[in-house]
Amino acid sequence: MHIHHLNCGCMCPLGGALFDGFSRGLSACLVCHCLLVETEQGLVLIDTGFGQRDLEAPYSRLSPFFIQVNNIQFDRKYTALHQLEQLGFSANDVRHIVVTHLDFDHAGGLEDFPEATVHVMQAEIEATQSRRGFIASRRYRPNQWDEVKSWKYYSAGGEPWFGFEAVRNLEGLPPEILMIPLAGHTRGHAGIAIDTPEGWLLHAGDAYFYRHEMGSPQRRCTPGLRAYQWMMEVDRQARIYNQQRLHALSLDRSKDVRLFCSHDAVEFETFAKRSNN
Repeated sequence: MHIHHLNCGCMCPLGGALFDGFSRGLSACLVCHCLLVETEQGLVLIDTGFGQRDLEAPYSRLSPFFIQVNNIQFDRKYTALHQLEQLGFSANDVRHIVVTHLDFDHAGGLEDFPEATVHVMQAEIEATQSRRGFIASRRYRPNQWDEVKSWKYYSAGGEPWFGFEAVRNLEGLPPEILMIPLAGHTRGHAGIAIDTPEGWLLHAGDAYFYRHEMGSPQRRCTPGLRAYQWMMEVDRQARIYNQQRLHALSLDRSKDVRLFCSHDAVEFETFAKRSNN
């Protein structure tokens, strides 16, 4: 098993360091941190970021509200498809896609991989079918996945994973890849855990947004990302509860779990550099 860290989206909202904690100009830099996993069962993507079709027709595929608020940068180099091709693979080599959730910035590339089976929590697909309210009607974009031919849905519950519920034995996938329900940001949000020779890797999706929310006793988050998390949450109590549990896990060195979120550029650079060494 070999894991590639991919940045499948670039968003530059106004706010600079008030969003990302490091930018010196007026604009911040947020990424869409995805994974490409080489397995004996073929290639597996964890999330897709924005896709080729999002670039070709952004205002028919995405909400103008989020295009403007997030200042999405439409460049083919950020698509998972382009990055796979640079690695010598083709779209049909991707056999499975496991999504943390189906927000527009995580599911845009699903249709770029027509032979892939998409794995998602049942609660998440149900949430996309009742898009009521300003945010819900804009975050989910069914035209990003209406041509997907093969879906697999999963329910929470099962043998625990470090105190979290775990969804094991994902159909067609190696046993080293698990889904970890982390509701709050969306109803069916999940982290994706991978058992690697170097220890466990947990893609926490949007369960948190900023690197300093994890890994140190004193948690902190930038004002911009704190506000964005609040705007996008569907269940505040569940989101805070799961963040607290992830924070405790990040401090427990005996568990040997490395975790990261979807949009922190510093986290992405750290993990990408480590995987290339």
